[in-house]
Amino acid sequence: MTLPQLEPLQLLALPSYDGDEPENVYVAMPNGEWHGNHVDPNSQDSLASALASVADAAQETVMELLWQAWPLCPEHGLGMHPREDTEERLSWWCAGERLRRGPAHIRAAVGALDALGASIRTRS
Repeated sequence: MTLPQLEPLQLLALPSYDGDEPENVYVAMPNGEWHGNHVDPNSQDSLASALASVADAAQETVMELLWQAWPLCPEHGLGMHPREDTEERLSWWCAGERLRRGPAHIRAAVGALDALGASIRTRS
């Protein structure tokens, strides 16, 4: 998923500090800048874990380099977080209250925010 004002985020592989270890993969801005921890190498055990690790790394890079929450729930203006359901599906979850529907809601599957188009907003 891209931020409206930027090119897509990218995966960036860098050599490990320890020559015996595999390279580390980070989520980077279009210009190659990144921040935070690398994608958890143990996340390859399941698709949901891998997606969650990439989503967490993307959020950390955006928050630290652009100083903004991402992605935002268009209904509440709150930053959303990845959450796995009992069937190992990963979705963007918002903690904002919804009328007659309970205290929180799922906005979109991780990887499907672009299908929502203009409804995704960011703060400058």
